[in-house]
Amino acid sequence: MSEVVPLFPADNAAVMVMLLDNDNASRILSELEPDELRRLGEKMCALGEISPDVIAEAIAGFVEKTEKLGLVAHDRVDKVRSMMSNAIGEVKTESVMRQIMPDEPKTSPLELARWLTSEALVPLVKGEHPQAIAVLLVQLDPVVAAEVLHALPTEEQSQIVHRIATLGPVSPQAIAMLEELLTRRITENHGHRPLAMGGPKEAADIINGAGKVIEKRVMSEIGKIDKALAKEIENEMFKFEHLFVLDPQSMGTLLRDIGNDTLIDALKGISEEERDYFFRAMSSRAADGVKDEIAARGRTKLADVVAAQKEVVLVARKLAAEGSIIFGSGDDEYV
Repeated sequence: MSEVVPLFPADNAAVMVMLLDNDNASRILSELEPDELRRLGEKMCALGEISPDVIAEAIAGFVEKTEKLGLVAHDRVDKVRSMMSNAIGEVKTESVMRQIMPDEPKTSPLELARWLTSEALVPLVKGEHPQAIAVLLVQLDPVVAAEVLHALPTEEQSQIVHRIATLGPVSPQAIAMLEELLTRRITENHGHRPLAMGGPKEAADIINGAGKVIEKRVMSEIGKIDKALAKEIENEMFKFEHLFVLDPQSMGTLLRDIGNDTLIDALKGISEEERDYFFRAMSSRAADGVKDEIAARGRTKLADVVAAQKEVVLVARKLAAEGSIIFGSGDDEYV
């Protein structure tokens, strides 16, 4: 029998994860930080053929380490909550946990804020001091922070961005004051009711990133459960900017089914660079004519632009369903 080459801890971890079924392995991977996930993924790909001796060594190393560590108490409540939630659902889990841990420390308002949508966050900060809003926004996902900023009064936006750019070190006292503010505003706006999280848009964003196979399966199942909700999610999944991936032939087919006034209003709402995706499917003369009409139309209401873009999207979806136009490279990249 050939000698077993000793494995490094990361190699052992890679072997142990690969021994698990997909669901359990996914749960473990979801707990890792990005750099940890990248390193572990590299090890998993680089291991090659894994002999029984290597598996035995990895398991032995795991057993030896757990014998020394035991089961630490850190995050025990969160681990129990997670396991119960997977088994019986979140609603029942919360009821059980309130009985088990009635004095359990509550999630901090700031931690909760990091999971809220911009729609839920805006009422919590509107009218507050720009400094407090700045401290909050720098701790949010940039996309969510941008949406919150956009929803705030225009006269405050510059002050908030200026404070973000010059924020520097934030004292613990400032964080404590922000959490106190969030606690007060949450109570004022929502009482003790749970805050709404997620929604069709968030579901669409996740499905868009999950791949076409998962999208088809999930959307089919949701359609059986709730047709109206499936329609809302589909509307969020298919946006006007998705049209930019059309090749000139498909774009030309789409343009032939769109009225001129609708096209002009739809293009008014996008940049010159983005309009080129449409102009490439036209003759030079036709493109110049559309450009002149856009310039001559003057200011257009945002509501009219949005309505026109929605109409174009509906036509595109109809043509895609008929097979008249193809998105991406023909691999059903979009609905």
